[in-house]
Amino acid sequence: MTVKGLKILATLAMAFFMTALVAPVEAQQGTILGSYRDWDALVLNRSTGEKICYMISVPKLKQPSSVTHGDVYIIITLRPRRKVTDEFNLVVAYDFKTGSEVRGSIGSSRYTLFTEGKKAWSYDQTDDTEIVRGMKRGNTLVMNATSSRGTNTSYRFSLAGFTAAYNAITRECS
Repeated sequence: MTVKGLKILATLAMAFFMTALVAPVEAQQGTILGSYRDWDALVLNRSTGEKICYMISVPKLKQPSSVTHGDVYIIITLRPRRKVTDEFNLVVAYDFKTGSEVRGSIGSSRYTLFTEGKKAWSYDQTDDTEIVRGMKRGNTLVMNATSSRGTNTSYRFSLAGFTAAYNAITRECS
């Protein structure tokens, strides 16, 4: 996906954050901190004074190629006010199989995420930190999932620019 495509997806992700994190919904402005190869870094300043920093990327490869995957992306989020760091989230455009897990790998390291609807998260903060640590060292992240229809899917994400984008959101939300 092009940088322009990533920026459009980043705008969609901001809309997700605005509706998912705010009750009642309030007008907000998000700012792109920068594009770092295959990752975009952003900050969302809520009218409550809370600052949320996140980075986003889309897969370079979606399998099987014979199915429509829709928008798929990974978000790493920092919420300093809530003391949330390195929150890892995979978002897809379809529902995951109920009760299924997503399996991720970076090199020889393996990760497991729980699913709910169209989203998958690691089980705890320790797992989030371990995934982010692996993403800083690795070249490629592969995520394998099962849709509610039983289709096995696989997504390959480039980690080029990950550390630079992570450093940008860390600086902004320190």
